[in-house]
Formats: sequence, C-alpha cells, structure tokens
Amino acid sequence: MFRPKLPTMPQPTQPTSIVTPPAVIEPTTITPGTPTTPTTPAAPAPVAARPTIQLTPGTALALVGGGTAVVLVVGAVLVSVLLAVAITGASVAVCAVVLRSLLASGNRRR
Repeated sequence: MFRPKLPTMPQPTQPTSIVTPPAVIEPTTITPGTPTTPTTPAAPAPVAARPTIQLTPGTALALVGGGTAVVLVVGAVLVSVLLAVAITGASVAVCAVVLRSLLASGNRRR
C-alpha cells in the first residue's frame, strides 16, 4: 500500500535494430498569390465623448478633508505600534536586569 508503483515502459512494436529508410521529400513549386491591401484600423472614439470630472469647491474641500483624515488615522496607528514596540523592549530589558541580579546573588551565597 505504501510502496510507490513505478510505471512500466511500453515495449516497442518493432525491434530497435531495424532502421527504416528515410521518406523521400519532393520539392514543391511556389505560386505567387494576389497582393492584398492592408486594412486600416477603425478610428478611436473622440475624446469629447468621455464624461469629464468637474471639481467644485465643495468636492475639493471634501477630498482634502478625507485625505487629511486618512493620514491622521494611519499616523495614529503607526505611532501606537511604535509605542507598543518600545514598551515591550523596555519591559524585556527590565526583566533581563532583574534575572541577572537574581542569578548573581544566588552565586554569591554559595
């Protein structure tokens, strides 16, 4: 069940020692065709057909306010992550100093 099953090689129908003669290739004649004219691509749609976005002072103010809010939120998240890393590093350092002190005092008593 756990042994891999290797595929068997198919046996050739003819022995490999017999060489078949190469096929005879006859030359063919090339007949020139009629020249075709290249087709021109369709013209693109005019640019004026697309709708244009017009910014009014109210929408511009809304965009600036939304962008400012996004920057402030992302900044607050990054500062909080940095603060969490700093607090974790400080606490690990304090734990290392306390453990070193405990191990040193235990060696002095002996």
